[in-house]
Amino acid sequence: MKTLYLDCGMGAAGDMLGAALLELHPAPDDFLRRLNASGLPGVVSRRERISRCGVMGSQLHVRVYGEEEGKPESQQHTHRNLPGVEEILNSVPASAAVREKALAVYQRIAEAESAVHGTSVEKIHFHELGQMDAIVDVLTVCMLLEDLAPDRIIVSPISVGSGYVHCAHGLLPVPAPATALLLSGLPIQTGPEEGELCTPTGAALLRCFADEFGPMPPMRVERIGYGMGHKNLSHLNALRAFLGESDEKPSLLWLLQCNLDDMTGEELGFAQEELMKAGARDVWTSAIGMKKGRPGVLFSVLCKEEKREDLLRLLFLHTTTLGVRCFPCERYELERAFSTKETPFGNIRVKQAFGYGVSREKAEYEDLARLAREKGLPLRDIKKKL
Repeated sequence: MKTLYLDCGMGAAGDMLGAALLELHPAPDDFLRRLNASGLPGVVSRRERISRCGVMGSQLHVRVYGEEEGKPESQQHTHRNLPGVEEILNSVPASAAVREKALAVYQRIAEAESAVHGTSVEKIHFHELGQMDAIVDVLTVCMLLEDLAPDRIIVSPISVGSGYVHCAHGLLPVPAPATALLLSGLPIQTGPEEGELCTPTGAALLRCFADEFGPMPPMRVERIGYGMGHKNLSHLNALRAFLGESDEKPSLLWLLQCNLDDMTGEELGFAQEELMKAGARDVWTSAIGMKKGRPGVLFSVLCKEEKREDLLRLLFLHTTTLGVRCFPCERYELERAFSTKETPFGNIRVKQAFGYGVSREKAEYEDLARLAREKGLPLRDIKKKL
């Protein structure tokens, strides 16, 4: 099973997580070119290779119209609300899944901030988190995780630091109240250094993407990435990312099924969309013959154990079924990776699949469709030029 393990012994920040994941990417320069071509006005991301405590790693820097955000000398004071962040993310030519994940991260942050300040999500204005570098950090992590496509993400106990931190609302204890709320229920520790080690962005990203928290499982590590923090501390200030094959058994999934004969195509399509949004791994329908010769539909949902109860409720809510059958099943998967390929019409992403003596690749449909629309050509003509 393709496993990503994140060592957060020195905490987690959005830029540290992005830098560590970028070191795992098979084509980091191509990824940065794609990120910088996303259309965010005046925004340029770059990677810097640095050495800390004798260890080489990467830092990510974001400049907006030539000025590096997140620095004390920055004069950027943009305070955006959730719709403002949503407008920016929806303008990015990333996949729908990336945009949805990035918005989910900001939704989590807004909910935590609203709870802390005793106001509604709609009235929350992001201060430091509304600056463009934070938005780019979230987008970067979401895009990298889509490219790396791990089957499982495991996170170590998270070091949060101690003492106090300066923010827009004054001097607050570490972890800051919104960060503490985002980390509630997760394994945390003070860590080896004083100061803020885990930021709200880092906490929200881990909360949204982690499948498990705990020690590293037995795994065959293939790549290691170091995302360096900006403070030079006595301990190695880095988030480490390990990517490889775990020695665990095949992942256990649940297959939920029901027979339907009294729903329209539109109703079935809506149910599929809602179940996918709620975390189903896959949803599909099959034509079947039911009793008394009635044509019907076999409605199938594939999900993880932790999503089973929620998806069962949604199945009863969005379909007309009176009963759902549940089957445990094991899943074996090929390894997956992404690369960028040049074509006469522009660059596209290509997904590779390999393992069990099999190796194949396929161009991403969304990239092909984008080029077809841009050039005013049929999709088949774009495919012929690959």
